[in-house]
Amino acid sequence: MRLKGDHMAESELLRAYLAVGPDEVKRDTSVSRLKRRLEDSGMADFNLDERDLGEDQDVEGLVSSLNMYPMGAEFRLVILHAADKAPEPVRSALIDYLGNPSPTTVLLLTAKSLARNTKLYKAVDGQGARAIIDCGAKKGRDLPLLVQGMARRHGKELSLSAAEELVSRAGEQTRMLDNELKKLASMVEGPAIAREDVEAHVARTAEVKPWDFLNAVSARDLPRALELYRLQPPRSEMRLFSLLLSRIRELICAKALDARGRGRDLAEVLGMQGWQVRNHMRWSRAFTGDELVSFLSEAVEVEQALKGSRDGAGAFVMWVSHIAGKRP
Repeated sequence: MRLKGDHMAESELLRAYLAVGPDEVKRDTSVSRLKRRLEDSGMADFNLDERDLGEDQDVEGLVSSLNMYPMGAEFRLVILHAADKAPEPVRSALIDYLGNPSPTTVLLLTAKSLARNTKLYKAVDGQGARAIIDCGAKKGRDLPLLVQGMARRHGKELSLSAAEELVSRAGEQTRMLDNELKKLASMVEGPAIAREDVEAHVARTAEVKPWDFLNAVSARDLPRALELYRLQPPRSEMRLFSLLLSRIRELICAKALDARGRGRDLAEVLGMQGWQVRNHMRWSRAFTGDELVSFLSEAVEVEQALKGSRDGAGAFVMWVSHIAGKRP
């Protein structure tokens, strides 16, 4: 029994799998792939048992289902959701079953989390090297790349900037991101979803992170920088000021290294990861060296205003406008 088109196709199907992690879309994908394989037989209605272990279960009936022979198909598929919520009698029954699983049944357990030292986890892991399907959530720099792949499943291409904007607006939960992509795919006629489409059709429900603001200033995108500034929590100017001051110093360093042909050394010089400075070189080239130094000089008065003036926010906005505003 082989599954085509995913890692389960690399060899014979195992007797059991555990799709574990907070990423709902990944867990659902594992379920869908096994279901599609079963549906190829045309006998899915007779060979599929799908249950939620968070609900009351007849333990004997569950074990009987696991040991039932398939009808007109290569295997019988039993999908058990919320394995992490299963009561002890159900867990014990599953552990006993996995000690001698049916050769004609494929069991798929799903769980938001399940500790590796639990007997159930170990029982599934013992079925083979591919038995544990990691559904851990992507974070930070990896998430927009994942979102691009999710868009392709809806028949659309998504630019990196559009993916970043979608994450910024909808947050990091893949279920929410997938729902928004499905909506966008139905609304955008062309083959690709642009950042403008995301801005037009996706309401902002996630809290804006300061890094989005810093990146907009660094890219000299003043309208976007001011938009993101307005979405920051009240009285956040001092924190943003400190972060932006550090960013300017990073750009000065990037510009100096670029002039010496040592741009690739930037992450090491700054003591940062490569992904954290992947755009620094490009951003630095939009400024002259004198401009960047002048922004540091102006920062002295801005800091004084923030610490002692009622119009500290106004001084900060003027400074941001000077930095992000494109020079003629």
